[in-house]
Amino acid sequence: MQSRPVFLAIVGLVVPLTIQPAFAQANLDLYTDSLVNGFQNWSWATVNTETNAPAPVHSGSYSISVSTANYSALYLEHPNFDTSPYASLSFWINGGSSGGQKVQVAGLLDNTGQTAYSLGTLPANTWQQIVIPLSALNVNDKSNFTGIWIQGSVSATQPTFYVDDIQLVAAPAPAVVHLEVNAGQILRTVDARHFGINTATWDGYLGNAQTLPLLEEMGSLTLRWPGGSTSDQYHWASDASGNATFRNIATNLPGAQVFTTVNYGSGTAAEAAGWVLAANVTNHCGFKYWEIGNECYGTWEYDLHSLAHDPATYASNAVSYIQQMKAADPTIKVGVVIVPGEDSSVNDQNVAATNSRTGQIHYGWTPVMLATLKNLGVTPDFAIYHFYDEYTPTNWEPNSPDSDALLLQVAGTPSAAWTDWASAAANLRQQINDYMGAAGTNIELVCTENNSDSGAGFGRQLTSVVNGLYLADSSCQLMKTEFNGYLWWDLRNGPNSQGTFDPTIYGWRTYGDEGVINGASGRYPTFYAEKMLKYFARPGDYVLDASSDYLLLSAYAIHRTNGALTMLVINKDATTNFNTQIALNGFVPLANATIQSYGIPQDEATRTNAAAELQDIATTSFSNASANFNYSFPPYSLTLFTFSPAAPQLQSSLNSDGELVLQLQGQSKVPYVIQTSTDLVNWTSVSTNISGSGLVNLTNSISSDAAAQFWRAVWQP
Repeated sequence: MQSRPVFLAIVGLVVPLTIQPAFAQANLDLYTDSLVNGFQNWSWATVNTETNAPAPVHSGSYSISVSTANYSALYLEHPNFDTSPYASLSFWINGGSSGGQKVQVAGLLDNTGQTAYSLGTLPANTWQQIVIPLSALNVNDKSNFTGIWIQGSVSATQPTFYVDDIQLVAAPAPAVVHLEVNAGQILRTVDARHFGINTATWDGYLGNAQTLPLLEEMGSLTLRWPGGSTSDQYHWASDASGNATFRNIATNLPGAQVFTTVNYGSGTAAEAAGWVLAANVTNHCGFKYWEIGNECYGTWEYDLHSLAHDPATYASNAVSYIQQMKAADPTIKVGVVIVPGEDSSVNDQNVAATNSRTGQIHYGWTPVMLATLKNLGVTPDFAIYHFYDEYTPTNWEPNSPDSDALLLQVAGTPSAAWTDWASAAANLRQQINDYMGAAGTNIELVCTENNSDSGAGFGRQLTSVVNGLYLADSSCQLMKTEFNGYLWWDLRNGPNSQGTFDPTIYGWRTYGDEGVINGASGRYPTFYAEKMLKYFARPGDYVLDASSDYLLLSAYAIHRTNGALTMLVINKDATTNFNTQIALNGFVPLANATIQSYGIPQDEATRTNAAAELQDIATTSFSNASANFNYSFPPYSLTLFTFSPAAPQLQSSLNSDGELVLQLQGQSKVPYVIQTSTDLVNWTSVSTNISGSGLVNLTNSISSDAAAQFWRAVWQP
């Protein structure tokens, strides 16, 4: 028998990139002319941190005056954060006109003082810089750092001294950060509800012709209506125009899922059921997900019930809502609001719930609400969680709660306060298990609101690159958990200049805005972050295990259903380009990849009103991809690699019946097509294969009338 040629793919060699020099990382200020980066005055000494603090000063216009007695201290507090990017504490101190004070310094972990560091005796009228390694305070490389004490070290009353220019000094940037993707470890599949955005009744541009194209541009697949706390004062039948506008958007956005929040605060179950009927029966919208109220545990929420914000009252009413709404449309799913922590949002000391696992009694919103539902024999379909890390009231300067550097730690740093997604998911699931038992197994977790700041004062952090980085980091961290929905707050909200504009906050806009769009079509960095996520993952893709060995550089990876692999890397430092070694384990890429990036250059192009294409996500080619390669990531940036799988190989043999056996040697979860031809021009597909192991054996008959017969295997994206 005549031999038949078989095509064989060869992967070429890759030359690594040149390592770029790393610049100094950004320090973290605690006090400049006021407390910054979210640090608050928890002192029990007599101190003045405000802008009317008296002289002397080291720099700027103001300093902190401190008068101690009986070991009292200046205490600058911040909720837990990770100190690994920082090496030392630096500040300037002055003994004032008398001097002679005996002073020590301590760092705190979980608000507990650690090893004290003595400063000895302060000289009079002299500024001296104090630099203390964090290791000397026993707070280096800790994830639960909560501040510092500058403390009198004697019991006697001491004269006033002054402190200025307090900061954590950055550690040197690592020479190389190691990023790793494990293509063999799938964490979960991507849900369409991971790409969501809130819409609101006050959005005067919602019906604008540009709204739908903008939603499609940034890849939105899930919408929420009518918008936040407004929901608990919203009577849907009184807003025919607004509902019609939203229905038009939602039903014309390809594949869109919808979360609708019905009025609990001032509405009724019958009103909610009427809305379900109008939307899904009368107008055939197919809106599947319905929430009972918005943040009903919060005292800020509108609530006309005789026991307002009461979990047992909420649960009792939720039973009627669920029953009547599902009677209107049995296909819908109905959710209730929930919060982490068994003792969170204690609004009624008269009703308690007993944890079936621990036997302990709790009065918090979630235990009482869930236990009441269980006792009434009703199980919701999903539980709704909202999270905002910061709250900035109007005109909140000085002493702002905003911090760029510490905000960018939140989504992925494990916290006892459940501020990261993994801890929040674990706590919520444990409460559902403890208070609902087996009935709660199928209750989904969804987040229908997230942004960096929920306050009434919108500062420039909301409209800066930093908030775009936070959105991407938050979304990707959530995708690794069991949360099946993620909706950003919100599409359009409106500019506000009553928040924080301290120089320690990065950005150039003179206003804040929780929306991703300004006016009809102005795009903020958060818009481009959402758009980047569209290229990163789509529903049905596989979330992979990806890791970084450095806090300020995050890596996430997706195995696309078409066989490609995407890796999103987020540089969270304002000044440093991080050099990396990247390992793709279990996936061999083609040498040619695509890079999409967004960061400071694009935002600066917006500031200078440069060409539209310079403001948008940049796309470039990358020719050095391999299973192991180097790359350098610029400051404050999103960088997305899209890797095509390396070409497969075919091996052939003849079996005992004289048939040709082809072995396809490809990669796991990559679709391939085996094709045959007699002339190397016209090819016919004979088999489509996706193998869990990457190996497929196929037996092929050989045409007796063909002078030659050829086979090849190609990737079918």
